[in-house]
Amino acid sequence: MTLSPSPQPLVDTAGQIQPSAQPQPRTGSTEDLVGSRRRHGRWGRWWRRWLGRVFVTGSALWLVFVFVHLALSGRVWWWLLAGLLPPITFLAVPLLFAAAAAGCWRTRRPAALLCTLALIAGAPLAGINLPGPLRPAQPVPSDALRVVAWNTGYWHPAGAGDDFYHLLRANRADVYLLQEYIAETDGRIVPIDELDRLRRELPGYHVAQVGELVTLSRFPIVGEIALSADGLPPAPDDFTDFWRYQVLRTDLQVGDEVLSVYNAHLPVPLWAGGPGLFTGQFHRSIREQHARRVPQFEALATDVETNDHPVVLAGDLNTTAAMGDIRRLPDGLRDAVTANRSLYPASWPVAQTSLWRLDWALVSPQITVHRHEFSEPAGLSDHRLQSIWVTL
Repeated sequence: MTLSPSPQPLVDTAGQIQPSAQPQPRTGSTEDLVGSRRRHGRWGRWWRRWLGRVFVTGSALWLVFVFVHLALSGRVWWWLLAGLLPPITFLAVPLLFAAAAAGCWRTRRPAALLCTLALIAGAPLAGINLPGPLRPAQPVPSDALRVVAWNTGYWHPAGAGDDFYHLLRANRADVYLLQEYIAETDGRIVPIDELDRLRRELPGYHVAQVGELVTLSRFPIVGEIALSADGLPPAPDDFTDFWRYQVLRTDLQVGDEVLSVYNAHLPVPLWAGGPGLFTGQFHRSIREQHARRVPQFEALATDVETNDHPVVLAGDLNTTAAMGDIRRLPDGLRDAVTANRSLYPASWPVAQTSLWRLDWALVSPQITVHRHEFSEPAGLSDHRLQSIWVTL
């Protein structure tokens, strides 16, 4: 049998015997430590379960919202505010819910399923342009037409006329589709008279104008139609052309072809800076604007559907990918933004982060779009200029 050595006394350098080191007593019992861990464990599990339920509930409610939005947007006036969300919201919200729920083990799978369904349903509303920057730059043929569409923002600020016309000339477009050939005086829209200067500044262009819409073309204008919508509410002032005519169609003789170009500025769904949200006037304003928008969309769709010529439709449609109004246009039109190399093309507002594409360019199947771009307005408008290069 082997005996364990007994503790030996310690001897210091002076030869004095020191007492053996003894272990320090514990300050708490094992039971106290285990109880504390159990209490913290229960609290952590409860917190994770609560968060998991929040994320699953939020994902489910968002999915319901997306389906309701698809059913109601553009069809009923009282759903308008939901359509004003930045389109990117329909991508960001389900991704955020899915990422937040990833750490909740019991609920991450149902949350992921709900978010996936919301992404699939909401993807067409998100305004994402795939593959965007990965799309190779396409060469533009020498015979391509450049069409520039621009909401000028009440033509130009006072004293900025020289800069305004310089910007137009610098774009060297074959066709200009300009909106807001108007001014605002004391809160009222009033007509202006600058066509003579416009002809001097851009010589060689054929000019068509009605209300606030001006079209300039290097090609002869062989037809001009101001689309008139039926069933509009009464105009609020004497400038009725601004109220009545929101689309100007010009037929251009391009070689042996006739190209129909639609210059469009459809009514806003909501007046910025108008009455407060919780007032009866606010909701009356939304209803009245909806009553203006629908007839204008219908008049435009009807004319395009019955037009046998190739079509380019561009301008400020005051709608986004997230708003159902765009469904009112004929199915045969293609969105020219598929020739844009931006992942999230947006045109408004310029001064802040641009989250909305209000300006559109749509073409008929006979048209080939080689390039689509948004460019800066040099501080002259809150909308970017939109350019497309096309061939017939």
